[in-house]
This record gives sequence, structure tokens and C-alpha cells, in this order.
Amino acid sequence: QVQLEESGGGSVQTGGSLRLTCTAHGDNHNRNCMGWFRKAPGMQREGLAVIDSDGRSFYADSVKGRFTISQDNAHDTLYLEMTSLKSEDTATYYCAAGLPPSCRTPDLVQYGMDYWGKGTLVTISS
Repeated sequence: QVQLEESGGGSVQTGGSLRLTCTAHGDNHNRNCMGWFRKAPGMQREGLAVIDSDGRSFYADSVKGRFTISQDNAHDTLYLEMTSLKSEDTATYYCAAGLPPSCRTPDLVQYGMDYWGKGTLVTISS
């Protein structure tokens, strides 16, 4: 079992930055891929960024160049640095982990993730 808890959400203005943190507790053997996903009201959940156990990261086009995913050496903490935030980035952001068939395309990876946090709300205002 793996328990995930997100933190760092809040309200920032357009163009601002925010860093999200996800703390993982439990068996590392149950996860070789971690990632960040978000869901905006009325929209489908979207994969943003994933990182595998070797530290290779992959991004959705919508956030490439603006968001950076990283993890600590113990793989117990996952981060998402978000810059140049836009109003369309407003959503609830979720951390997830698991053993998906592939840890490459965030939008596909989400369907293979076994563990999810409860989410943290990010609101971007103009």
C-alpha cells in the first residue's frame, strides 16, 4: 500500500509560480512511476508530468517548459514546480503512483496508476 498526500496548493495571480509537494508513505516496491495530474471543473482529468524510478521525466505539451517534476533521492517526495501560470491552470492537482505498463505519456499513464492522493486546489486569478 502507498499513501500519498499533496500540499502547496493555493491562489496566485496569472504569471506567478507555485510549488506542489507530494509525500509518499508505504512500500516503494509498489511504485516505479509517479506523476502529477489535474482536473478542472467540467473537464476530464489531465496528465501533466510523470517521472520514473530512474529520474526520467515526461510532460504534457500543455505544461512543457512551464512545469518541472522532480523527486527526492528516496523517492518519498514528489514536487511540481509551476511557473508562468495561466488561468487555465486552475484545477485540483493530484499526485499518483504505481506500476503502469509505461511511465512516459502522462495522459496514458494515469490509467495505470494504483495510488492517488486527495488533491490540492490551485486557483489562478487575473
